[in-house]
Amino acid sequence: MMSLAVATLPVLAIAQSGITAGKDIAIVATESGKVKGYIHDGIYTYKGIPYAKADRFMAPSKPDAWPGVRSSMSYGPVCPTDPTTTTFDEFEFPFNHNWGFTNENCLCLNVWTKQINDGKKRPVMVWLHGGGFTAGSSIELPSYDGENLTKKGDVVVVSVNHRLNILGFLDLSAYGDKYKSSPDAGLMDLIASLQWIKQNIAQFGGDPDNVTIFGQSGGGGKVTCLMNAPSAKGLFSKAIVQSGSYITNFMDQSVTKRIGAALLEVLNLQPSQVDSLQKISYETLNAAGKKALKKVSDDLKAEGKPVAGFGLGWGPILDGNVLPYQPQDAAATALSKDIPLLVGSTKNEFAPFAPGTRDITMDQAKENLKKKYGDKADAFIAAVNKAYPNTVKPSDYTDIDLNFRPLSITQANLKVASGTAPVYMYLFTWQSPVNDGIYKAMHCMDLAFQFDNIKLCEQMTGGGKEAYTLADKISSAWLNFAKTGDPNAKGLPKWPKYTPENGATMIFDNTCELKNAPDKELLQIASGK
Repeated sequence: MMSLAVATLPVLAIAQSGITAGKDIAIVATESGKVKGYIHDGIYTYKGIPYAKADRFMAPSKPDAWPGVRSSMSYGPVCPTDPTTTTFDEFEFPFNHNWGFTNENCLCLNVWTKQINDGKKRPVMVWLHGGGFTAGSSIELPSYDGENLTKKGDVVVVSVNHRLNILGFLDLSAYGDKYKSSPDAGLMDLIASLQWIKQNIAQFGGDPDNVTIFGQSGGGGKVTCLMNAPSAKGLFSKAIVQSGSYITNFMDQSVTKRIGAALLEVLNLQPSQVDSLQKISYETLNAAGKKALKKVSDDLKAEGKPVAGFGLGWGPILDGNVLPYQPQDAAATALSKDIPLLVGSTKNEFAPFAPGTRDITMDQAKENLKKKYGDKADAFIAAVNKAYPNTVKPSDYTDIDLNFRPLSITQANLKVASGTAPVYMYLFTWQSPVNDGIYKAMHCMDLAFQFDNIKLCEQMTGGGKEAYTLADKISSAWLNFAKTGDPNAKGLPKWPKYTPENGATMIFDNTCELKNAPDKELLQIASGK
């Protein structure tokens, strides 16, 4: 029988451009069976590979084995979420979503690599998608495509789908041992994907002992969760949190069990009928879940207990199993003390999504700032000019993100205080020229740069020379961090380790600069200090 390594040899000479696909092309053996991908411009690509299986609310287990060769050339299903029925055209344009097709059997992943079955140990970069813990998928945005990053850095890129919302984070643990895994099933999926990578990625040319997990927004929150999960320890060696440092506490089961009970009430089910939840349609379950979240949120407010501004939502739970500690607990920080961290955010994040202040005058900007900061409004303006010397438009004073940035600093400070591994901080300030510059450095703007996907994301970035130049620098930093735990790269100023004392922050813009605590005064005024 011809080995798989030999079977791939004939394609090497013809796989440098275009698509190469066929019966004996790009075949890799996994634990569950062989998979067949394709080669595009020299990159082996595999899509929709099952890494696990799971019944509703149950822990994931190894996928069923398959006979022969499984075709893995198209993206697999994404987790069911609220259907998208309308979009805001002006902001749908830069994002250019791919909503995919939904199926609860969504535990699949995608792989990009330069070579297979060659025994070479390439760094592995595992992408965890955004959308909070409720929505999104590994294929949602064109920036998530791993081909260019793989090609540039000779790394193996993996992206993952997993259970979200009520399917991934409904706490039914009060209803017997059968449901003990329900609270954080969605995180258990991610851990199962990392276990699959540990067992299988070598055949795809990857190093199972050099795995970096990285994610943006909700994906950054997932990275934070995995850094706090004992069962994930040893499955990754580096972490990158991009605009996702907002997970500062996991939900307590005193609340999440009430949500489970409220769900049964909404559906007129007795506790003895809990198994019925496994059979009702997702649409019915999802709608009832929203009512349950609102009911418990309203009840907590009536009891005088704290509830986040938007009310309760689905997310990570302090279940005593997957997440036994709060992030600030010494036992939690000890889990990841040896994991290097790269963390940061964008200058504007969600501010551009509120177009009301887009064309304000300077007088209007000052009036808005006075309402927020009172007699410190002038000091705030001065602090903006100090942090961002290129500030020109009146709106530039009012649409700076003041939420994600301080949370990134908080996460970095906690990491430095509790471990020995290095921490590196960045701030992405590059302003998109698209559509009269209305998108600025908004949430997700940096993704095209980190994945070196300017061409795929021209609607977001404009596709100009400056975007390509910056993407080269940023993607090089991400690749170097994945390889060595140090993001220093050609074309960037020297990037020292972050400490609370030096506040060292790499500013990513047309001119990249290393600044120490560049917006310290701004953040102090914004926080009322």
